[in-house]
Amino acid sequence: MNSKTARAGSPRRGLRGAVLGATVVAALLTVTACQSSDGDGKAAAPTAASPTAASPSAAAPSASASTGGGATPEATASTGDSGTGTGSSPTAEGTGDSGETGGGNGTKYADCEAAGLGTEVELQDAPGETPRRFLLTVTNNAKTPCVLNEAPLVRLKAGNDAPTVQTLGEPDTEPVVVEGGGKAYAGLYVFGNDEGGEAEYDQSDRFTATLVAGEGTELSGTLVFDLPDGLDTVSVDDAARVNGWAGTEGLAMRPITQL
Repeated sequence: MNSKTARAGSPRRGLRGAVLGATVVAALLTVTACQSSDGDGKAAAPTAASPTAASPSAAAPSASASTGGGATPEATASTGDSGTGTGSSPTAEGTGDSGETGGGNGTKYADCEAAGLGTEVELQDAPGETPRRFLLTVTNNAKTPCVLNEAPLVRLKAGNDAPTVQTLGEPDTEPVVVEGGGKAYAGLYVFGNDEGGEAEYDQSDRFTATLVAGEGTELSGTLVFDLPDGLDTVSVDDAARVNGWAGTEGLAMRPITQL
């Protein structure tokens, strides 16, 4: 009896176990399904967000491409312009223009021409003394600067055949730039002897000065300097000397006053 009863209970326990097992499995499946749904939702969220995240990425290359693309031509254009400007400046301001318009005088300005200069002569000796020293002044009548080179070829007698006055020392090879309306100067010493007695000396009623071109091989016209008021003629001799051109009266006359 007991053994039968025990045998009869055994199938029940197996049935209960089977029911419980089925219940547990069902619960597990439900949980798994929920987790799967949650996982799908979470996975979907990045999928949905990924275009949004991708948009800045796509926009960023586009922006950088536009920035880079825009900057490159500008930099190239700027470099090209500055290069052109840098290249053209020396041509406009340097040797190129000097050679073409300045006659090789080493500046960007043309040589002064006699027709564009005014002239004036001032006696530098005290009243009552023998006239020996004169200041020659030229005025640039143009609005643009021009250049005077070396020393003028001064003659104390009329005509181009008359001898030229020697320069006092070596001529200054530095060109003198005369601004528009500006002045330049040369000092002139004309007579070294003492007047008196019965000696007769050559007389001059005017001075002439021929301008030297930048390269020293051509001339740029001849200036005429009439004597100052009160002097009809002056005595001249071989002691005559000229100093100039100079940018100031002092530089022109200082060596002359020592003669």
